[in-house]
Amino acid sequence: MIKIEREKNTVGVMIKFYCMKKHKRKNPLCKECSELLEYARERLENCPYGENKKSCKRCTSPCYAQEKRERIRQVMGYSGPRMLYYKPLEWMDHLFK
Repeated sequence: MIKIEREKNTVGVMIKFYCMKKHKRKNPLCKECSELLEYARERLENCPYGENKKSCKRCTSPCYAQEKRERIRQVMGYSGPRMLYYKPLEWMDHLFK
């Protein structure tokens, strides 16, 4: 799987997990999480670095708006550590690639 697709999948897993646990929604996602997921996928799709991109938190020219950046940090801070228990394969993929 190419890097951008893998990252879109990972952010999708994290946002869905966050929404399921925090907002008690599974399918469909709440409006806020659905918009965040769409925004994140769009930004990844249009990343100027393409397959050579670093992780977003290490990027020298972040493409997320400040509000969305804080929101995605919140989601990843909650979902990331818990992925080990609930989605171990996705966690390993995210960690090692």
